[in-house]
Order: sequence, then structure tokens, then C-alpha cells
Amino acid sequence: MRKSTRTDTRPSAPGAAGSHDLIRVHGARVNNLKDVSVEIPKRQLTVFTGVSGSGKSSLVFGTVAAESQRLINETYSAFVQGFMPTLARPEVDVLEGLTTAIIVDQQRMGADPRSTVGTATDANAMLRILFSRLGQPHIGSPGAFAFNVASVRASGAITVERGARKTVKATFSRTGGMCTRCEGRGSVSDIDLSQLYDDSKSLAEGAFTIPGWKSDSFFTVRVYAESGLLDPHKPIARFTKKEMQDFLYREPTKVKVEGVNLTFEGLIPKIQKSFLSKDREAMQPHIREFVDRAVTFTTCPECDGTRLSEEARSSKIKGISIADACAMQISDLAEWVRELDEPSVGPLLDSLGGTLDSFVEIGLGYLGLDRAAGTLSGGEAQRVKMIRHLGSSLTDVTYVFDEPTVGLHPHDIQRMNNLLLRLRDKGNTVLVVEHKPETIAIADHVVDLGPGAGSQGGTVCFEGTVDGLRAGDTLTGRHFGDRAVLKESVRKPTGALKIRGATTHNLRDVDVDIPLGVLTVVTGVAGSGKSSLVHGSLGKGAGDVGADVVAIGQGAIRGSRRSNPATYTGLLDPIRKAFAKANGVKPALFSPNSEGACPNCNGAGVIYTDLAMMAGVATVCEECEGRRFQASVLDHHLGGRDISEVLAMSVAQAEEFFGAGEAATPAAHRILDRLADVGLGYLTIGQPLTTLSGGERQRLKLATHMGEKGGVYVLDEPTSGLHLADVEQLLGLLDRLVDSGKSVIVIEHHQAVMAHADWIIDLGPGAGHDGGRVVFEGTPADLVADGSTLTGEHLAAYIAT
Repeated sequence: MRKSTRTDTRPSAPGAAGSHDLIRVHGARVNNLKDVSVEIPKRQLTVFTGVSGSGKSSLVFGTVAAESQRLINETYSAFVQGFMPTLARPEVDVLEGLTTAIIVDQQRMGADPRSTVGTATDANAMLRILFSRLGQPHIGSPGAFAFNVASVRASGAITVERGARKTVKATFSRTGGMCTRCEGRGSVSDIDLSQLYDDSKSLAEGAFTIPGWKSDSFFTVRVYAESGLLDPHKPIARFTKKEMQDFLYREPTKVKVEGVNLTFEGLIPKIQKSFLSKDREAMQPHIREFVDRAVTFTTCPECDGTRLSEEARSSKIKGISIADACAMQISDLAEWVRELDEPSVGPLLDSLGGTLDSFVEIGLGYLGLDRAAGTLSGGEAQRVKMIRHLGSSLTDVTYVFDEPTVGLHPHDIQRMNNLLLRLRDKGNTVLVVEHKPETIAIADHVVDLGPGAGSQGGTVCFEGTVDGLRAGDTLTGRHFGDRAVLKESVRKPTGALKIRGATTHNLRDVDVDIPLGVLTVVTGVAGSGKSSLVHGSLGKGAGDVGADVVAIGQGAIRGSRRSNPATYTGLLDPIRKAFAKANGVKPALFSPNSEGACPNCNGAGVIYTDLAMMAGVATVCEECEGRRFQASVLDHHLGGRDISEVLAMSVAQAEEFFGAGEAATPAAHRILDRLADVGLGYLTIGQPLTTLSGGERQRLKLATHMGEKGGVYVLDEPTSGLHLADVEQLLGLLDRLVDSGKSVIVIEHHQAVMAHADWIIDLGPGAGHDGGRVVFEGTPADLVADGSTLTGEHLAAYIAT
């Protein structure tokens, strides 16, 4: 029998596998992208540039990273997918060559009061294991050192059903490290009852003065008034001792209100759970104002703010308790860990030391592990998230960063650049959205989007090398080599805010005078004490103008997909009133969140369909065709336009529309003027806040606060998210504020802002306990001439000569 001819089954040429070296994007239309097509090289560092709102985040996060995450989620079982967030496929024709995307963004870390830098990383977990092994006296497992774990003790009887049934006694105990007084929060609260209710009134007369507690609210007011446990018609001041105990402290009890089973609980524990369990910074402004008025927070007297029980603090290694270790500056803690020589936990010490060294390497050595995660800035939060990736063994992963240099002094940017290159050199694809020229300069590949923002952006203006960008005629290319010029003359101060003996955080008894009537820049390396000086001490030293300070921080804008620039800035109110007056109807008709909302989509403009374990789908509402209003509302006009057409206008168009003619509305025009002043003229006033870029949100907040009456404006890194070309416009805005009689204090690292200042206060010389001192006060020219500080060196290198 003749043998069959052997078929050639050799593997194909090596080039077939190696050819997948590009991420191909064709026809991307997410947000303002206009059929964008790019080819992103893998295993290289690609930087995406362009003005704020040009479409960078839409391409990188909304298209590439979003599709990668969606495809990964689809690899899980349908059961698991049911517990995961549903992700819709981005609007794009072709996406090829994707790898697993790890997003390291600037989203603030969890606002839970028990979340710290240590719990957000592996550092606390390893430290607890270390103390459970080496701590003396030995008190138990790692849980005995955890302030999130409560001690539990129980006893009783259990029935064992094995052979002959028998009942045996059983006891159970678990030792946790939580302080019982503050429940692991580090602070206790004292509630002013007079801010919760008016005791001269009865519950039926509306005694409660708590925000959101309306008389018809089923789960708050009515559960107290109709529970049967209290007399709703008796003034609270006349409650008996038992009624007052039930009213304020009663344990959760099941009651019926109109046949519905509800839980009655004492007012104090209810307030603690509904308001005080949340981080103050995460609260809405009116809720925060209520909490500040009604509640006094003080350091827990039992644990002295450490969050840990006395037993957990009693166990020590070489005289150091776990509370002491967490309170140390991380750079000092890393030194202490290195000094421990115990072979039995050698691998643990190596891992813990490596994690702590990563903090130092990334420029966060000045933090302590007990620092509340909710108090970190956006840039600090992003760098903390990077910690877990630096020692990762994963390769061929796509890392996506959102302006990793935010909050970094020029001295620290080189360190961040080295980390990005290290991730790339491990064989990963690194995608960075960035404005700083120092980081753009290290890119292997650059994608520049624009040419403008919003509807004027969304196209690729340049794709290639850094040298090609420099030579190109794009906005980024033209501004890439920008250098600042020192002022020939500076303004003279009209007075001073005197700060004396400032000791907030790492400040070392600082005395400083902040001049009034000028542009003052407070600078220094990250962690040197800038925010502690300005935010922590200004109110104390401001004297009569303490209440006249308008502070614009880095906190994120909170709003749902129903929120837009018109609602956020208060612009919608005068617009609604103008429509109502012109048509003789109620203003509520012209709100998509009120009476005028389309009944089919409830004013959302789209119908969201939840497909259970599959990705949800958003479709334009067929009833209102995405206009969000009832058809009858759109019959009412102002200046020939209906309300949906007005909300579809850009700021510039609306400014012209409400500035003159039949639609002239001075109140609306003033707000639109401020939006145009901060460079948001292209923004659609009805555009959801969730679609705005980081730079747009920052400027929206600035425009809103410009309308407030204040003699002193405090801005915290206003250049965050701003393109090189936008910084010049920001400087013009700051000049206008100062020239109008305001005093402007800016915490900033950008050299162009420093060069434009009238006065500079430089803190340092280092971070953490190496900082906290004023190392220079004077004009920018004096700082450059002095040359003794890190800031002075970098400013001298930056300015045009």
C-alpha cells in the first residue's frame, strides 16, 4: 500500500504573528469624533495631545479602552456578567489589535471614611500580617490589627446532625482591631439637636429641619409621625422621657405605615447612618452645609485618631505599633522595614519594602498609610493607583493614563516620565493623554487632535514623531516650544493677609504675608505644604476678609447624565423664566426634569434598555426625537426659538441670542459672558456634564465661581487639563480678575503662571517632613536670580532668554 503524500504542516512564517503590532481604529464617532481613523503602534509610548475638548479622551478612553474592557467582560460567564457594569459598544466601524487595557485615571478614590492610602494598596494588608507574626505581645491573626474588623464574641448551642443527634455548646470569637468608640473612623461626632428639629412644633406641624425631609416622605418624616410610637400632634418639647428615648435612640423596630412594612429607628443613629457615614467632600453643597452646622467632628479620645483598639496598639515590633507605622511618612516607614531582619518573614518584608519603595519612587513618599483616601488630589489618587502596576509581571498590556503629571512640580515630572518608559520597556503599550511638553517630548508616537474643541475638534491633525509635531503647523506644534517671559514690572500690593504660626499637616510654624491686590503664586514640590498653607491657614489668618474668600478647588463636578452646563451654572433658571414670561405659562414647563419632560423618556432624550447580563442599549426617544420635552412645550417660542433649540446652542451662539432683541435676558447673558471668558464658547449649553473633559469641567467651575462676590480668589492648579495654547487665555483671565480689584492666590506648578505672577511664595525644600518651610518670597525675577530653590532652577531653565 502506497503511503500518502505528506502534507506540509510547518508553522507559517514568524512575520504572521509579529504583524499584529498596531491597534487600528477606523471610523470612530464617540462624542465629537468625526470618523477618526488612527493606527497606534503597540509596545510603544503614544501621547495624545490637543486642546481641551478636542476628542482625546473620547478616542483613548471612550473608544480604545472602553472596547477592550467590554470584550474582556464578554469572556466571563453570563452569570458573572450579570454582576458587572454593562458596557455598550463604542461608535466605531473597526477596532483591531486590542490588548487588555488597564485604566489609571484621575477619578478620586473611594470617599468611605475608612478608606486610607494603606487600604487602597496592598501595604496595609502586608503590614497587618507582619505585626501578627512578629508583634509582641501576640494578640491574634491579621484581622486583630484591622480597623475595619470589629471584635465579635458569641456563645450558644448547636445541633450536630451526624449519627445520633446531639446538642453541644459552642462559643465563637473573633478579635478585630476596630476602635469601638469611633468604629474605625478616627473621629467622633457630637450632634446639635436644635439643628435637626424645632422642639416647639409637633411632627405633624413640620418640626424637622433636616434637608430633604419633606412632610410627605414615606421613609423619613411619615415613619416617625405615623409609627404609633410617638404622638404626632404633641410638641417635641413636651415628649415624655420614654418618648424622647424612642424618638432619639430607639433600636430598629418594624412598623406599618398605610399597610407598608417600614423600619422605625432613633433619629440619632438614622442621621449617623444617612449623613455621617459618608465622606464630607462627597456630599452635595447644601447637605455639607447642614452637616457643618449640625455636627461637630473631634478626634476620637479613645484611639487618638488611629482608628485602632487599645489591644491592637499594644502589640509592637521594636517599640513601634501598627498605628505608629501607619502614621509614619512612607519614606521613613520604608527605612524601618529595611532594618527589620527576620528570616521567617523574609519574603513578606521584601514585598512590603518593594511596595513602599514604589511610593517613594513615584513621588508619594511624603504621604502616610493612614491618610484618608478621599483627601487625595486627582493626581495623587492616580499615582497611588499606579503603585500596584509597577511591580506587575504582566506584559503586552495597554496602560492608559489621563494626564499623569497633574499636580507634579517640574522637578518630579522627569521621575514620572521614567516610570512611563519603564512600563513601555517591559513590552507594554502605553497610551497617555497629556499637555505637558516635557512628557510629550519622550513619546515614540504622537497623535494630535483638533483643530479646535467641541464641534470644531474631533479630527486628527497630526500623527507621527515628536520632531514631526514640532515642524508641523498644528496648534500643539506651534506652541510646543513656548517659553514664558518675566514681567518687566509687577503690581504693588494694597495690603496683606498675615498668616502666623501655621502648623497644618507638615507646616513648621510658618509665618508669611500673602499680598492683596496682586497675583500671588504659591509653589513648591508635591507634598511641600502648599495646600496646607493656603487652604488650611488662610481662613485663620484672613481676619475680616476670611468670609470674603472664594476657593475653587480640584474637587470633581458631581452630576448625573441629566446635568449640563445650563443647570450647573444656574443659566437654565433665567432662560425658563424668560420663556414663561414670553408665553404666559409656568417656568416648570421648560425644564426636562420637571413638568415639561417628555413622558416617554422622562426628559432624558434617550431610552435606556437594560438587557440583564448583556450590555445595555441607549436609543433616541421616538416620542420627542431626543429633544427631551413634550410636543406642546415646543410650541412655545422665545425670539423664534423653542427651548430644545436654545439648549442645542453653543455658549457663543446663546450669548448673541440672549444679548439683544426680543430674547434679551441680562441674567442669562451675564452667565454666558463668564463661560465665554474662560474659553468655553464652543460648549453646547445642554450637553451632559458626563461628556465634558477634565479641562472643561475645571473651567466650568471657575466660570461659576466668578459670579460670586469675593475679594480674594483662591485657585488650586487652574492649568490642570489645559492645552499649552489655553494657558495664555487663563493668564489673561487672572489679569482681568486682579485688575477688577480682586486678590488672586494660585497654587500652581506651571512655569508660565509663575513667570506671570506679581509675587511668588515657594515652599520646600522637599516633601513631607523635608518640606513645610517658606524657602523663598519675592518676585519671579528675584526667584530666577536667587537660583537656590528647585523652583527657581526650573523657572530659570524655562523662561525665554
